[in-house]
Amino acid sequence: MNILLTGKNGQVGWELARTLLPLGHVTACGHGELELADAAAVRRKLDEVRPDVIVNAAAYTAVDKAESEPELAEAVNAAAPALLAQEAARRGALLIHYSTDYVYDGAKAAPYVETDPTGPLGAYGRSKLAGEAGIRAAGCDHLIFRTSWVYSVRGANFLRTILRVAAEREELRVVADQIGAPTWARLIAEATAHALRQAMQERGSGKFASGVFHLTTAGETSWHGFASAIVAGRDGLRVKAVTPITTAEYPLPAPRPANSRLDTGAFRARFGLALPDWRDCLQLCLEEIPQ
Repeated sequence: MNILLTGKNGQVGWELARTLLPLGHVTACGHGELELADAAAVRRKLDEVRPDVIVNAAAYTAVDKAESEPELAEAVNAAAPALLAQEAARRGALLIHYSTDYVYDGAKAAPYVETDPTGPLGAYGRSKLAGEAGIRAAGCDHLIFRTSWVYSVRGANFLRTILRVAAEREELRVVADQIGAPTWARLIAEATAHALRQAMQERGSGKFASGVFHLTTAGETSWHGFASAIVAGRDGLRVKAVTPITTAEYPLPAPRPANSRLDTGAFRARFGLALPDWRDCLQLCLEEIPQ
């Protein structure tokens, strides 16, 4: 199996470059190797690799910055996935793509299921939703995995930010009225590898069905709860208190959904995986970060 992976230097892409290796030959590309805004370059790379599967982990994820540069967010999160989907359809390849909890407005009282109405609050969420629509319109075989609150040992993310500021300050003030499931990038990659293997078997037997699936850890917490768990799991930090605050007390350019909980029942039923609790993943991730 030939696999083309985009976004190899991102949190999820870095993990995918490792977890996908047992499934076939992986050609992993970062921004330096493949400019997704260049349609001709994309087609040349596809001609070179001749992939059976395209895994698109490339994304514009600067949620607040997207409010001031929506065109760039659209180019990366909407136009590029649509192009990959069109090429996948033309070449008979499977496309795996990642989306976000930000496609919802967060007003629902319960966890979101895949069939709930979408309603992104900001430019980032709109660009990701447009990417989903472009993939569906292309008609290729596809799996779209919506995830939330992604963190890892690498890159810029909430976990690494909290560890840094907790080593510098005695008090952290963290939003407590947004709820979701912190999701380890490695879990996303490992679940993707399992789903990909099953999807290729389904395609071989003519039983594959495209779809959108929620892929997060089990359980729920607030950003304050997540920060508190990070601090509790680490020795030698300077911080003495993690204080809960409201979203209104920490204004940002882009609005956030108050409810980012995603029901993963459809993913678990389709792919037969038990998704672990967010606390278990956090503990394992912290063990990989040197004190």
